[in-house]
Amino acid sequence: MTFLIGTIGNFSVLGADEAITNGTQFKDTSGNVIHAHGGGFLKHGDYYYWYGEYRDSSNYFLGVRCYRSKDLVNWEYRGEVLVPNSAPELNRCNIERPKVMYNASTDEFVMWMHWENGINYGQARAAVAYCKTPDGNFTYLRSFRPMENTGVTDHGLPGYMSRDCNVFVDTDGKGYFISSANENMDLHLYELTPDYKNIASLKAKLFVGQQREAPCLIKRNGYYYLITSGCTGWNPNQTKYAYSKDLASGWSSLNNLGNSTTYRSQPTFIVPVQGSLETTYLYTGDRWAGAWGGKVNDSQYVWLPINFISDTKLELPYYESIKIDASLGKVYEYIPDSTRYKLVNKNSGKLLDVLNGSTENAAQIVQWSDNDSLSQQWYLVDVGGGYKKIVNAKSGRVLDVKDESKENGGVLIQYTSNGGYNQHWKFIDIGDGYYKISSRSNEKLVDVQKWSTADGGIIQQWSDAEGSNQHWKLVPVSNPEPSPKLIKGDINGDTKVNSTDLTLLKRYLLKIIDQFPHENGKWAADLNGDSKINSIDMTMLKRHLLMGQ
Repeated sequence: MTFLIGTIGNFSVLGADEAITNGTQFKDTSGNVIHAHGGGFLKHGDYYYWYGEYRDSSNYFLGVRCYRSKDLVNWEYRGEVLVPNSAPELNRCNIERPKVMYNASTDEFVMWMHWENGINYGQARAAVAYCKTPDGNFTYLRSFRPMENTGVTDHGLPGYMSRDCNVFVDTDGKGYFISSANENMDLHLYELTPDYKNIASLKAKLFVGQQREAPCLIKRNGYYYLITSGCTGWNPNQTKYAYSKDLASGWSSLNNLGNSTTYRSQPTFIVPVQGSLETTYLYTGDRWAGAWGGKVNDSQYVWLPINFISDTKLELPYYESIKIDASLGKVYEYIPDSTRYKLVNKNSGKLLDVLNGSTENAAQIVQWSDNDSLSQQWYLVDVGGGYKKIVNAKSGRVLDVKDESKENGGVLIQYTSNGGYNQHWKFIDIGDGYYKISSRSNEKLVDVQKWSTADGGIIQQWSDAEGSNQHWKLVPVSNPEPSPKLIKGDINGDTKVNSTDLTLLKRYLLKIIDQFPHENGKWAADLNGDSKINSIDMTMLKRHLLMGQ
């Protein structure tokens, strides 16, 4: 039995044409701008399908466009699957946030969307269409307000209002539709009929009175996650998430995700990217052109990986560019320059390092004698305007001024990349191979506290004092340490398969723990590669240890 499968690094350096650049208009394989705003995604067969809004210069509906891709990077235009002449009420109307779900029992693709009459937003209806193929001409059924025949009214009309919306298919095959109601004050979750074409019941009213829209619903490890934005028109705001083990009840409070503007974007869909190594969840968002007075078709896209720190703690980092390896299930930062650098202080001769080699958020930055560890190696990523982001090669986190301090003595830490100016640095050449490293947020310099020459000397920011403790040399790492090997059975990531891994697996199966200490622990624990962690994997690991292989 063999457990070694290969070598995977924290970062992958590929040609620029293989990277996705955020805050841009993506292009299809023919070189044309992709118009699929407010979009939804569906994996069917070998392809991912991307459906979204296509509008005219007055923002009226021109069609629901469909694109497909095998790798989530190269998108082939498949045409407009719903158009104004598909039905009389689609002429000169507004169609927003089209989402498509596949019904395995009927072998049909069902589209749900938000419909308005093109005059005002008072109708607030859901609309439904369906097709036998994912990229064929969808048959339009109707628009309506959910529960309109039950006697309920919402702002003067029968049925509940239904605006920003999304769909979700649970692991038991049941379909759900979620939309903003009550003038966007509430979210309503509806269970659908078995054919997914009608509302069966109102499952739950969620976050009543809290003005959430742009809902995205996913499931992972037995938890449901609801990711939503606030209601500020075209202007971006703070995305939040909540979690529960039951769709109808038990939802947590709302927690912030990303920065205060979600990196100037609004969520539209969360795509599970399931590969042979892991499953990553891809945040897809729109940077609406309406925020700067543009039209919908001028809008841009922001795609980022969601990091699950635990089953109840999520984070959304910001990367200027990302790389997607759909076959492995990995989404990560694209770093154009693969060179790793050591940053050597002129006064002490010691290196910029993360205390104790930590990979945690807010870990202290210190200086330390050169020991060739990855925590002493850094990537430089251009962020424009002559500034760089300084990325730790071990943790993937970036050099950050804690709490955005503007004061002398402000502490430097590593933190999740968030695009803040307190994470941007200018390298000022002062000759002889040395640089001053200046913060974009306050122009103070990276400084060794009190001219320390000791291991563990604290790294802070300080006004330019022309001191050699503020001068740094960039030393490229020659023959850099290879990336760690990934080994089936090595659950704790120490490159060994032993009783420690067996204990971790046993504790996981007994539900004593719900996470492994290493980021690839779940992949390593799935010894037979069936995407499940169970007693079969335990038996395989025991057999491996007994046989000494």
